[in-house]
Amino acid sequence: MTNIWNHLKYALKLMVGITMVLALTKPLLYGQSTNALKWKLNEDGTRYFQMTFLNQTWIRYNQHNTGTTIENQQRDNGFDLGLRRTRIQMMGQITDRTFLYFQFGQNNFNAQTNLNGNRKIAAFFHDAVGEYRVSAHNELKLGAGLTIANGLSRFSQPSIGSILTMDVPVFAQTTVDQTDNFSRKLSLYARGQIGKWDYRLVLSEPFPIQSNGAAVPTISNYATFSPIGHHWQQQAYLIYQFFDHEGHLTPYMTGTYLGQKKIVNIAAGLIHQKNATYLKNAAGDTLYQNMFHWAIESFVDLPLNKEKGSAISAYAGFFNTQYGDNYLRYNGIMNPASGTQLNASQVITGQGPVYGNAIPMFGTGKVVYIQAGLLLPKMAGGSQFLPYAACTYASFERLQGEKTVVIDAGINYLIQGHQSKITLNFQNRPEYALNNGDVISAGRKNNLVLQYQIFL
Repeated sequence: MTNIWNHLKYALKLMVGITMVLALTKPLLYGQSTNALKWKLNEDGTRYFQMTFLNQTWIRYNQHNTGTTIENQQRDNGFDLGLRRTRIQMMGQITDRTFLYFQFGQNNFNAQTNLNGNRKIAAFFHDAVGEYRVSAHNELKLGAGLTIANGLSRFSQPSIGSILTMDVPVFAQTTVDQTDNFSRKLSLYARGQIGKWDYRLVLSEPFPIQSNGAAVPTISNYATFSPIGHHWQQQAYLIYQFFDHEGHLTPYMTGTYLGQKKIVNIAAGLIHQKNATYLKNAAGDTLYQNMFHWAIESFVDLPLNKEKGSAISAYAGFFNTQYGDNYLRYNGIMNPASGTQLNASQVITGQGPVYGNAIPMFGTGKVVYIQAGLLLPKMAGGSQFLPYAACTYASFERLQGEKTVVIDAGINYLIQGHQSKITLNFQNRPEYALNNGDVISAGRKNNLVLQYQIFL
């Protein structure tokens, strides 16, 4: 089998070589660049090509869910080290109206990655999209390719280098790694800004559930993504911006502007797909059900004292997620474990692993998510502290009235803004069990994560 990792190393060496050549030749052609990783393609710099790099390293202590095993040994808790995200972005304004964007990298790489497979093949293209600006400014842009452009909410298409909290609310990426490519889909889209309105319309062709790398769930009386039939998704998202406009270079949406803009927004979005899921009814007949999600939200990011650099950031959103009757999927972010000793009568039957740090993250029901942070004044040398808190409150049909409440609280130490920062995050999450078929609370678990982010 071809060694993909060797090919990747060769490609990275070639990329570094090209970067060095560009760094040497571009200043000779167009004058000294203001950014060592951004090169002018014309005299005034309106055409350019640039690269960015991001790495998020996690050191974590986790109280594992009941019955968790790691490499066939039962474990109640433990430490792990991993790469939450490692990314390379390449983008450029190639002509006056043509924009090109690529993103390559990997996610959730720790000791348990591909435990029964090949740990060296985790990297992939996240985005590969071309966009043409039809109007003179940002009123209308048309794009096509593999893209995160989405219709539900700002956290369905987050700019992960500028996150306020340590991580994004992943539930908002409603089909992540099921019928998409880590939340990206092959899509056609139109987006733009007209006055105070910011909009995007997206038509996406989802990937078959059979190609996500996991076994296709067996049809049951609970909805799962259907391996039969193929239907496109329709998406729409609309923002009203009361003050400053948000950035519009890529479809990604900023987590916090660190007081550099005056942002007060309200927004609404939706995603629809015909016959996305299926199940067996009481008579044993196969039923196909539509997937329909909608959300309303508000985002505020305001400077408090520009001289001192202080600011506030806050978000509140309501999500109505309809996958089909009693759909539920567990997910554990960069799961530190590999199995469970529990049997099917002890855990909620559903999609995704129940061990490690997993929680019921995606389901048919309703979710409220809020977060807030306070950027404290700059200290000597320009560094700042940014404490925050966040809460997810979910009510999923499948959990029979049990509520899923996840609390996060932490602090960012911004050594140099988002480019170099350390984040300490504490999370408290619920655990569930079955008692004679009834869903019951099984207590709560904690984890503590220290992250170092470098973003160039």
